[in-house]
Amino acid sequence: MALNEIFKVGKSISLPVPNGTKSGAPVRVGVLNGVAIVDEGSGFNAEGYASVDLFGGHLFELAGAAVGDAVYITGAKALTLTASGNKLWGAVTHLHRDDQVVILTQAISV
Repeated sequence: MALNEIFKVGKSISLPVPNGTKSGAPVRVGVLNGVAIVDEGSGFNAEGYASVDLFGGHLFELAGAAVGDAVYITGAKALTLTASGNKLWGAVTHLHRDDQVVILTQAISV
């Protein structure tokens, strides 16, 4: 067993997030993508941090999306289907209803 192992699966970890980040918001910290699972500064998180789920599918509204579409995050932390000027954030796995889709988070992308 490696003596430097901190946790087996880093599914949810505390990361620095913008002030006012709310539970359920898409998050990008460096090359890490995820969804805030608590409001910034709540739970066991210091001010400026939130627990972020780095893996899994989450429900979001995204008009015009189809299964398999790449999803990008803008500098303003909004999700979009537009690649130009944005960073890869995840992929659509299911169409839910109306403009709601399930997006599988790509935990690390450059």
